[in-house]
Amino acid sequence: MPRNLSAWIDLTVHLVVMLVMIGLIASYNIFLAAVGFIVWLCLAFFAWERCNDRTKRFERYCRTVVRNLNEMMNYAIEDLPQAILIVDKEGRIQWSNERIADYVGEKPEQNTDVHDIWPNIIIEPVWGTVGEYIFAHEDRHYQVHCRPVPVPLRQPPLMAFYVADVTDFERLRIRHQKSRTVLVEAQVDNFDEVVQGQSDAEQTALILTVNQQIGAWVKSLHGFMRRVSQDRFLVVLDRENLDRAIEEKFDVLDKVRQLHSANRLPLTLSMGVSVAENQTMAELGGEAQAQLDLALGRGGDQVAVQGDGKTQFFGGRTKALEKHTRVKARVVSHAVREILENADGVYIMGHHNEDFDAFGAAIGVAWMARSLKKPVHVVLSSMNEGIDKIVDLFAGKEGYEDLFVHAGEAMHFTAENPVLFVVDTHIPHLVADPALLERTLNVVVIDHHRRSESFVKNPLLAYIEPSSSSTCELITELLMYFSDKVSLSRLDATALYSGIVVDTKNFAVQTGVRTFDAAAYLRRSGADPVLVRYLFRTDFETTVALAKAKTRAAYYEGGLIVTTCPDVTPNGQIIAAQAADSLLRVENVRMSIVIFQLTADTVGISARSTGDVNVQVIMEAFGGGGHQNVAGAQVKDGDMEKIKAKAIAIAEEYMKENDEDESDLEAGR
Repeated sequence: MPRNLSAWIDLTVHLVVMLVMIGLIASYNIFLAAVGFIVWLCLAFFAWERCNDRTKRFERYCRTVVRNLNEMMNYAIEDLPQAILIVDKEGRIQWSNERIADYVGEKPEQNTDVHDIWPNIIIEPVWGTVGEYIFAHEDRHYQVHCRPVPVPLRQPPLMAFYVADVTDFERLRIRHQKSRTVLVEAQVDNFDEVVQGQSDAEQTALILTVNQQIGAWVKSLHGFMRRVSQDRFLVVLDRENLDRAIEEKFDVLDKVRQLHSANRLPLTLSMGVSVAENQTMAELGGEAQAQLDLALGRGGDQVAVQGDGKTQFFGGRTKALEKHTRVKARVVSHAVREILENADGVYIMGHHNEDFDAFGAAIGVAWMARSLKKPVHVVLSSMNEGIDKIVDLFAGKEGYEDLFVHAGEAMHFTAENPVLFVVDTHIPHLVADPALLERTLNVVVIDHHRRSESFVKNPLLAYIEPSSSSTCELITELLMYFSDKVSLSRLDATALYSGIVVDTKNFAVQTGVRTFDAAAYLRRSGADPVLVRYLFRTDFETTVALAKAKTRAAYYEGGLIVTTCPDVTPNGQIIAAQAADSLLRVENVRMSIVIFQLTADTVGISARSTGDVNVQVIMEAFGGGGHQNVAGAQVKDGDMEKIKAKAIAIAEEYMKENDEDESDLEAGR
């Protein structure tokens, strides 16, 4: 044996060295040398005996291991507490141990398809990789560890699957998952508007009816409810019953909507739902409140559910109701004035590829800053062909020389305490200059779009009103309370007026009393409708492209009309928006969708609604958003035809569900 041979050699070397030393001693003292030689003989005899014994024991050990190795290996493999399968790429079993019989009743024969035994086992997606997963079969759960099997070259590849029954653990995990705490913050959106003008008895009766309706829903889910104010409720559920509510699509929203007050206004309910994961109860409550704020920011009459690392939305079919008072506008206006007074530099920007609403809102905020003698700049994106005319009008006028800067240029300004106003959007990656947004700590968001899951982080002030027709309407109301002496220039008023005209489709959609009040205020300030018509005029090429888009339109049952613009054009987004608006005027059309090639690698979608359906929900399926009546999306590296087919399928399914809900409501009445 190499190891024993090495030991023998080491021992021999030591003995030889000792013998040489004894020989040297003999030349000086023969007596000491004799004693040393006797000791050397004893030591040599003892070492020889020990090495010889170790060699014999090692040989016996090797003979025993070699004789029993195959038996021990076979025993270990066959009696492991898990099944072992060796399968080929087609999923056919080439070998298995005896333990598999405990799982499936009998040991399968060679070349049996593993899916005949376990239909849900995964083979192809994990082929050639090292990993693990769990699959279910009938009422059992199995954990699988997979490993490639080394095989000689030119031999078919094989995989080893180690399968263990983990049913007890998985059932415990599922039970824990289902029992997790769920906190729900619920609020009646329009309670103040509904009870306006009612007597105390009528208000009490309405509160009791709402309480009974929500209480019955919570009781059916085996939850706990407590009313914390006239229009707010706190509900505690477990995850299993939350899943039931999700399957039923929170039908309590429809039931509450069937309730009417004496003035025939329907009630709407919003909820924020948070599922306990690793949070404290305080964090869970804060998350539920944040989700309720998100639902209200999207217009109400919906549920925002935060769980499993994502946010889901349910409902949102009802048009956001206009608030009858401007109390919030007055409070926000005073807050904006205070923020501006404390800033030494003001930047304003809308979404990239600005439209008239974003531009007009920016001009309105710029007027506020200029009235306080603050340095102000409006940041424009590199793609804003739609507002070229109005930008040119401002660029040549006195007082506006340094107002406009392009994205990236604002980074060179050195204000110590700047404030950034983001208007007509609240989604960070859609702003004209995302780098400026990341750099600025003090941010104010003013928008009329329904709030999406993606939102500017930690804004100093957020003013989101989905019931408003446009951001220009919101800014105009803020101007009314900003100063006692508001003196807008003709261009300032026209810019704001044009934003309202565009987003209301010339006062045809999403208009309320406050919309016309804002428009009247701007007209008194000098807004010029003739100039607005000039700004909206299109060139011949755009007119031809718009006509071609209409000829490609196809009508689908239920009131959906869809068309495409396959060619990349400089103003393709404007053409798509105009086509969507135009198609909405077709008889019986409730929703129009235009799919267009924005750039070589980006497909755009523009959607419009008459108000019966919420196009924002449909556009969110493509990563976009917007308003209930106006929404859009952009899809990178997408195929136009596939996107068109998907948009049609989602829109038809949504309209079908919406019609069924409306039918149920009518039947309930």
